[in-house]
Amino acid sequence: MILFLFLGKPFLQILGLDVKSFAVGGSIVIFLLGLEMVLGHEIFKGDKNAHSGAVVPIAFPIIAGSGTLTTIMSLKANFDEFYIAMGILVNLVIVFAVLKSLNYIERLLGPGGLLAVRKFFGVILLAIAVKIFSSNVGALKK
Repeated sequence: MILFLFLGKPFLQILGLDVKSFAVGGSIVIFLLGLEMVLGHEIFKGDKNAHSGAVVPIAFPIIAGSGTLTTIMSLKANFDEFYIAMGILVNLVIVFAVLKSLNYIERLLGPGGLLAVRKFFGVILLAIAVKIFSSNVGALKK
């Protein structure tokens, strides 16, 4: 994420993409993840190759996926890179703490609580996806 903070725009330019296109694509992925969480249907199928999980951890596309990278690019328009980098580091510490305590959280909430939290955050993801999509899709009508 920090690497993308500093090299994201030049990388997108090499690929011939702009931030708005990246944001729309990221919003579609976030929308599908939200639908998956709310509806309980698997949209993104896991790779059958067991070795691929060792190369790219399962949580990586969600933690540092296109939605996160789009957000980082959007924040650069309004905030200094130092503050964004500090926010990323704080976020990573929080994500690490949550991932390390998942067993405890699972026991605490129980199956019903986990399902409720999953559906709640699925709706939040859907709302974020719609917001990102609606604020960027207009720029694609060129």
